[in-house]
Amino acid sequence: MITAADTTQNMTLVAFTAVVTLTLLLCVMTGPDRDGLGEFYTGYGGLTPLRNGLAIAGDYISAASVLGTTGVIALLGYDGVVLALSTSLSLMLLMFLLAEPLRNAGEFTMGDVLARRMPGRVVRVTACAATLAALLPLMLVQLAGAGDLLAFILGFSRPGLKTGCVIALGALMISYAAIGGMKGTALIQILKIVILLGSGTVVAVLILRRFDWDPGALLAAAQRGSELGPAYLRSGLQFEGGPMPRLDMISSELTVVLGGACLPHITMRMYTARSAPEIRRSLSWAVSSVALFVLIITVIGFGTTAMLGRAAVSAHDAQGNTAYLLGTRAVFGADASGAETLLFTTVATAIFLTLLASVAGMILACANSLAHDVFAACRRDLPPRREMTLARGCALAVGALAITLAVLIQDRSLQPLVTLSFCLGASVLAPALIYTLFWRRFTRAGLLWTLIGGTVGCAVLMTGTNLVSGSPNAAFPTHDFNWFPFTTPGIASIPLGFLLGWLGTITSRPSVQREQRGRYEAVEPFILAGARGARGR
Repeated sequence: MITAADTTQNMTLVAFTAVVTLTLLLCVMTGPDRDGLGEFYTGYGGLTPLRNGLAIAGDYISAASVLGTTGVIALLGYDGVVLALSTSLSLMLLMFLLAEPLRNAGEFTMGDVLARRMPGRVVRVTACAATLAALLPLMLVQLAGAGDLLAFILGFSRPGLKTGCVIALGALMISYAAIGGMKGTALIQILKIVILLGSGTVVAVLILRRFDWDPGALLAAAQRGSELGPAYLRSGLQFEGGPMPRLDMISSELTVVLGGACLPHITMRMYTARSAPEIRRSLSWAVSSVALFVLIITVIGFGTTAMLGRAAVSAHDAQGNTAYLLGTRAVFGADASGAETLLFTTVATAIFLTLLASVAGMILACANSLAHDVFAACRRDLPPRREMTLARGCALAVGALAITLAVLIQDRSLQPLVTLSFCLGASVLAPALIYTLFWRRFTRAGLLWTLIGGTVGCAVLMTGTNLVSGSPNAAFPTHDFNWFPFTTPGIASIPLGFLLGWLGTITSRPSVQREQRGRYEAVEPFILAGARGARGR
C-alpha cells in the first residue's frame, strides 16, 4: 500500500529531476560564446533592474538563511528575529554605502576594485586568496548540509547515500558555474527566489489563518510551545551561557550586517548592471525581496514551535535546520494530501534550488577571481577565449575541493564555518573595501595588512570560541580549548581589521602616502560619481 509519505517522496524526486533538467538546459541555452569573456563574468549587463535585483536576492538568501535562520527563530524566538532582520540591514548597507562605488570601480572581481588604486599582481593575488578564504567555508556548509536535507526529504538513512547526495549536488553546482557563467547562474537565482518566496508566502498565510490571523495569538502559542516562558520573546537567550550575553549578541549581529554586505559572491553582482542608477534600482528590488523573506521565515519559525513545540523541532535537528520543512508539514495536520502534498513538494524544491544556486554563485565568484586576478594578471596578453577556459577549469577545481572537504566534515557541527565566513567578510573585506573606496591616504601596505593580518586574526580568534570546542554542539564537543569569551569573534576581529589598515597606512613613508593620495584623487571622480576615467589592472 502506497502511503502519503511515499507519494510525497515520489513527487519530490520527480520535481527535483525536472528542476535539474530545466536549470541545466537554461545554463546551456544562456551560456556565453567562446570569446564572450565579459558575458561570462558579468552577463554584459543584460539583466533588467527587476531581474538583476531578484538575482542579487537569490545570491544573498542562501540555504543557511532559509534553514538555519528559521531554526534559530523556532528554537530561540526573539534572537532569531534579530538575526533575520540583520540580513536585511546588511543589504541596505550595501545599497546605500557600497553599491555605486563598487559598480564604478569594479569590472569583473573584487581584485579589480582594489587594483584601481593599487595596481599590481601582489594586490590581486592577495584579493583572490581573501575571496577563497571567505567563500570556501560557506560552500562547505551548504554542500555538507545538502546530504542531510535530502536524506530528510527523501527518507535516506545510510551515510553512503548522504555522501552520494553531496557529490551529485556538487557536480551540478560546478556545471551551473562553468557552463552558464554569470547569466546562467542569474537565471537560476531568479527561478529560485520566485519559487521560494511564492511557496513561503502560501505557507505563512496558512499558518496565520490557523491562528485566526492574529499575530499575538501566534506568538503566545509559540511561547507556550517553547517551554521557555517569557525569555523566548526577549533578547539574549541565544547567548545566555556566556559572561556578557548582550555584548555577544551585538558582536554577532554586527558581524552579519558588515560581513553579509561584503562577501564576494554578493559584491560581484554589482558589476552586472549597466550603470550606477541601475544598480540602485536593482538593489531596491533585492531589499524588498529579502524583507519579504524575513517576514516569511519569522511566521514559519514561530508557527513551527507553536504547532509542534520546541522539543519536537530540536529532536529532528539540534540546530533547528529542519524547522522550515517541519512547519510546512505541520500546517496541514496528519491528513495532508493532494494540494498540500504539492505545496510541500514545491517548498522542498525551492530549498533544493537554494542549495544549488547559492553554491554555484560562490563557485563562480572564486573561479572568476582565480582566472582574472591570478592567471590573467600574470599574463597580460592572455586571449579572452583562453581566460574563459581557465575560469571554467578553476570552477571545476574549486568545486572539487569543496566537495572533498564537505564529505570529510559533514558529520561535524558546521556553525563555526558559517561564522568564520561572515567574520572574514566583516573583518577583512569590509575594511579593505571601505578604505579603498573612501580613504585618500590608504596605502598598499595598509591593504595587505588588512587582508593578511585580518584573515589570520579571524582564524586564531575563531579557534577559541565555544563554537569550536567546550560545548555539546561545538565542532569538537569532546575537547575544550575555549579561551575566547564570545561566540562570535567579530567584537575583536572587526576593530582589528580596521586597525591594521590604519596602522599599515600611517607607518608607510610620507612619500608613499602622497603617491597613494594622488592615485586616489585621479580616480576619485570615477569611483564616487561614475565620471570617465582609466581602469587599473
